[in-house]
Amino acid sequence: MEQLSLFLVVLLALVIPIFMARFNVNNVPTAVAEIIVGIIMGTSGFNLITSTHDLSFLSNLGVILLMFLSGMEIDFDLLSKKNNQKSRSQAGKMVDPLPTAAIAFGGVAIMSIVLAYLLKIFNLFSEIPLAAIIFMTVALGVVIATLKEKDILGRPIGQTILLTAVMGEVIPLLLLTIYASLHGGNAERLWLIILLFVAAIFLLWRFRQPYEWFVKSTKATTQLDIRLAFFLIFALVTVAETVGAENILGAFLAGMVMKLLQPSEETKEKLTSIGYGFFIPIFFIMTGVGLNLRRILAHPEVLMLLPVLVIFLFIAKTPVVITYLTKFDRRNAFAGGFLTATTITIVLPTLQVARRLKVIDQIHSDIFILAAVIVCIVSPIIFNSNFVLSPEDRIKQRVAIIGANTFTMPVVHDLHDNWYSVTIFTNNKNQYDTFKSRATVDLIPHLNEEELTKAGAFDNDIFVAALRDDKKNYNLAKMAKKAGVNRVIAILMQPDVDTVNELQDEGIEIFNFSNVRAALLRALIETPSVYQVITDTKNILYSVRVRNTKYTGTRLMDWDFIDQITISRIRRDGTWLAPHGTTVIEPGDIIIFSGKFEAADKIRQTLSKR
Repeated sequence: MEQLSLFLVVLLALVIPIFMARFNVNNVPTAVAEIIVGIIMGTSGFNLITSTHDLSFLSNLGVILLMFLSGMEIDFDLLSKKNNQKSRSQAGKMVDPLPTAAIAFGGVAIMSIVLAYLLKIFNLFSEIPLAAIIFMTVALGVVIATLKEKDILGRPIGQTILLTAVMGEVIPLLLLTIYASLHGGNAERLWLIILLFVAAIFLLWRFRQPYEWFVKSTKATTQLDIRLAFFLIFALVTVAETVGAENILGAFLAGMVMKLLQPSEETKEKLTSIGYGFFIPIFFIMTGVGLNLRRILAHPEVLMLLPVLVIFLFIAKTPVVITYLTKFDRRNAFAGGFLTATTITIVLPTLQVARRLKVIDQIHSDIFILAAVIVCIVSPIIFNSNFVLSPEDRIKQRVAIIGANTFTMPVVHDLHDNWYSVTIFTNNKNQYDTFKSRATVDLIPHLNEEELTKAGAFDNDIFVAALRDDKKNYNLAKMAKKAGVNRVIAILMQPDVDTVNELQDEGIEIFNFSNVRAALLRALIETPSVYQVITDTKNILYSVRVRNTKYTGTRLMDWDFIDQITISRIRRDGTWLAPHGTTVIEPGDIIIFSGKFEAADKIRQTLSKR
């Protein structure tokens, strides 16, 4: 029977995603589907799967890897000043994602405590801290997957929802650690837990040199990056348990440390494959197997708690909707609030800890899990049904061009609307009157730092200093880089070597008229066809970083759209590769290709989507 249970669990882990893909079940998270199937195959249903020693071990390893990968989902760049700047939402309001998310989650925390007290007042559940922690949790993995599917992670509403979800995972987990320490009699060791957390993050954030050497030394037969990841997991899990913390905190901390080491896309893919490819599905399936619905049905007084918990899990996130309404349009604010109600990934480990501490019995734990499953099914469906992808949300990159003239205007018209949102800034009234009907042109009094900041010129992904004055372009470019713009381009007519070197050292890109003109003339003389490719605005060269795992690990000749494009070059780890039909594409490869715009637009979106 033990071998049969293990076989069935591994078989179901394989079959469930295949079934969901075959019948286009997209609105239900895979984790929820695995729990439901576990319920059907476990004690509540056909009783074909029972908990065995091997399955318990694999399930425990699954929850540790789940927390590790959840820690790796934390994007620390969102917390930096450079990447956390005010931007305009589709509702036309300025949004600062971090403060907005903090206010929203602060409201969630207060509401969760109120709801937990109500449960105790009505004698439905007496453990107030545990209930409050569960109500304030957010399933970060589900939120990220949904936002990626909508392709809005880089937009104001996407960043705000993501930051809210990050807080809804990190803060409840820290509160759970404190709660478990108090109930486990280890309250005097709390300072050790905090010290462990701060020291690990600080040291590994500062000292990346050993890791970089580690990555260079790895090879196929050693996989040092994966060995390091598992060392971090077991080391920090052991240390966490030693100082009286929960093992899931150690695993989560290990994931955050691994993230701070900035692993390559390939390393992330391998770790995700190991976790979600085998161990984590076993944890979710066994969670369903352990749910005993028959026992719940035999206790009507406990069953009454189910609809209350479902309603409270939604009510707990109403502060998110209220906060979002002040920044985003009504429909998307409503949808974003429902998406943050998803709770499954942290609720399960939380209840596991609570059962070990004996602060909750199995039947009440099952009710909480069932409520979380119902909410996790409903929330993404409501989000996908109500969220409207506005043109602003579809735009890939925002471009600010300083200078409205006969050189910049054709560039604006040739940049594809599906990929770029371009705003031109000028302080020349005549230029403004001449070009305002042809593009988005903003007239500002002076091209200084104060006026440009106020106008939002630095709140863009790409900043182009395109005046007909090298000195002004030089100053504007340095100003934009200082303000934290990701890509800064300076147009220089006749630059000297020192100026070029200085700007390039600061990460500013140079567009040199003399060099460009000479290069184009040479191309026209030597290879007219190359000149045609460069100057043709309809059939130009495109580049895309391949993130879609459907197209990685496969040969170019096997891509279903390969006949629609011509691949010129592949850039991998700083090296250019010549493409062949048998070339196998790896995660993070940059593909340079050409093709008709309609096809190229769709292919670029497909390949870049995670």
